[in-house]
Amino acid sequence: HVQLVESGGGSVQAGGSLRLSCVVSEYIYSTYCMGWFRQVPGNERERVATVDGYAGTYYAPSVQGRSFVSREKGKHALLLQLNSVKPGDTGMYYCAVRLNSGCPIFPRDFEHWGQGTQVTVSA
Repeated sequence: HVQLVESGGGSVQAGGSLRLSCVVSEYIYSTYCMGWFRQVPGNERERVATVDGYAGTYYAPSVQGRSFVSREKGKHALLLQLNSVKPGDTGMYYCAVRLNSGCPIFPRDFEHWGQGTQVTVSA
């Protein structure tokens, strides 16, 4: 059973940086899609960034240009670097993996999820 554990969240002031990490319990082929999603109370979970089997990446417009998603080589891990953070970045960040082809938009198409790590950005 695939397990994902996120870390790196916390409280940060606007303008600072965060580095989130997601460790996977077993080897995940690099051909699989992995991603980061964010959720705030009352809202649906939304895609923040994904990386597909060809190292293609997607970034939500809200983080485009100030974020970087990558797989950590040699480790079963997915990273998200978020710079120049804003209060709008606040939320619970979840890591997810899809063990089928494709790198979809919707959270429902990812089979495995971590428990999340809270990010709070103060103005």
